[in-house]
Amino acid sequence: MNTKLTLTIEQEIIKRAKEYAKEKNRSLSDIIENYLKVLTKEEQKQKDKKLNPVVKSLKGSFKMPK
Repeated sequence: MNTKLTLTIEQEIIKRAKEYAKEKNRSLSDIIENYLKVLTKEEQKQKDKKLNPVVKSLKGSFKMPK
């Protein structure tokens, strides 16, 4: 489901972004949506990397051979 979003951005940035989108034959909404997908995907990867409590409690308990 698509939802309308209102953003406040400097006029010159909007102008350049629209030109960029036109050059790429894409809508500005599409570009921003894809950017946000990538941004939130990276954030999710960082969350996924967090250790679960059991593993975290064992961290430092074992010494690796040299």
